[in-house]
Amino acid sequence: MQDKRYSDMSELELKQEIGSLQEKARKAEQMGMVNEFAVLERKILLAKSYLLNPDEFKAGEVYEIEGDPGTYFKIDYMNGVFAWGFRLGANMKEEALPISILKK
Repeated sequence: MQDKRYSDMSELELKQEIGSLQEKARKAEQMGMVNEFAVLERKILLAKSYLLNPDEFKAGEVYEIEGDPGTYFKIDYMNGVFAWGFRLGANMKEEALPISILKK
C-alpha cells in the first residue's frame, strides 16, 4: 500500500498498513533477517504515530519510553508526530522520537 504517505492515509488505511508491516516483520524475524525486521518495526512505530493526536503530547512533560522501562523522555517541542527533546539522566543530546513510543 506504500503508494501514499502515512500523513495522507485514513485511519483504516493506516491500520491495514500496520497489519501488513507486522506480517512482513514476523516473516523477516522467522527468516533471521535482523536488519529487515528492525526497519519494519520502525515503520510500524511511525505508522502507529499517525493514529494518535499529537496535540495530546505537550512540551515540558515527561513520558516513559515504551520498550525501555525506567527511561524517561522530556519533550522540548513537537514537530508533526515526532516529539523532540532528550532522555532524562542520559547525555542530554536532543533527539526525536515518534509519539507512539511515549506513554504517561
